[in-house]
Amino acid sequence: MIGNALGIMQFMDFSQQTGRAPIVLGGNVFGWTADRNASFAVLDAFADAGGTLVDTADSYSQWAPGNSGGESETIIGAWPGRASLAVAGKVGQAKRRPGLSEENIRAAVRDSLERLGRSRFELFYAHFDDPERPIEEVARAFSRLREDGLTDALGVSNFSVDRISAWLDVAEKEGLHAPVVIQKEYSLMERGIETDVIPLARERGLTVMTYYSLARGFLTGKYRDGADEVDSPRAGVAAGYLDERGRAVLSALDEVAAGHATAPAAIALAWLAARPAVSGVIASARDTGQLAGIMAANRVTLEEADTARLDDASGV
Repeated sequence: MIGNALGIMQFMDFSQQTGRAPIVLGGNVFGWTADRNASFAVLDAFADAGGTLVDTADSYSQWAPGNSGGESETIIGAWPGRASLAVAGKVGQAKRRPGLSEENIRAAVRDSLERLGRSRFELFYAHFDDPERPIEEVARAFSRLREDGLTDALGVSNFSVDRISAWLDVAEKEGLHAPVVIQKEYSLMERGIETDVIPLARERGLTVMTYYSLARGFLTGKYRDGADEVDSPRAGVAAGYLDERGRAVLSALDEVAAGHATAPAAIALAWLAARPAVSGVIASARDTGQLAGIMAANRVTLEEADTARLDDASGV
C-alpha cells in the first residue's frame, strides 16, 4: 500500500524525479459500466500490474439509474485485495451530501471510510468548489482532517486558479495543512490547464493528477470516420472531438503508436505522464482488456520526436 510502503508524498515525488507519472485507476465506472465482479477483476489486474492508487468519490456513481452514490466505494471496500492499494477520495458533489461545510465534510469522510473498510485516506480532495463558502472555512476544515489522521494528504479538484491560490494563501498565513495535488481534466484534446493550472502548480510546489486522460475515450482511436458505433455512455461527447484537429491528433497517435508497436491509448497516456507537474494519470477500465491497454502506457518511453509530433498535432 502506498500509505505504508511508499507514502503518498513519495509517490508524487517519484513521478517528478523520474519525469514519468504512473497510471492511477479511476473508480468512477465501478457500479456503473463495471459490475461488482468486473470491478474486482479490474482491481486484481491493476494490482498485479504494479498499480498502487485508485481514485474514487462519494458521488460515484450516482448518475447511473438506481444508484445514489457510494457504489464505487462500496465495491472497492468489498474487494478482497483492498489492503494492497491506496485510495484517493473526494467530497462535495454527492447529491445527498453537497457542499463543503465542515459538518458535511466530516460526515462524508466517516461514511466513505466505512464503505471502504478503512481508517483513513491516503489522499482526499475537495471534489468541486463551494463558491459561496469562505475559502478560510474550507481550508481549516480540510486541515483538521490531516490533524485528525483521516487522510495523509489533501487535494483540490475542479477549483479555479484564483480559489486554489486563495486556499494556499490562507494555509500559509495560518500554518494549516495545504493541498498538495490539483486534479483537473487534461489530455491531448484538452490542454487548457497548461496556461493556468500547470504554471500555478509549478510555482507553488503542487503536482497535478489528470482525469478524462483519454478525452472520454476518443484517444483510444475507436471514434473515427466510418467506424462502427461505439457502445459507451460517453460516445456522444467523445465523438464530438472528431473534427479537423481531432483527426490530426488521431493520425499522430497512429504514427507514433506504430513506431512503438502499441495502441494509440498507450501513447496518449504516455504523453500525458511526461508532462510537467503531472504526478498521476487517472484512467478507468470496465474490463481487464481495457485495463491492459491502459497499463501498457507504463512501458512506453516517448522520443523527443514523438512528443513534438503529438504536441504539433494537438496544439491550440
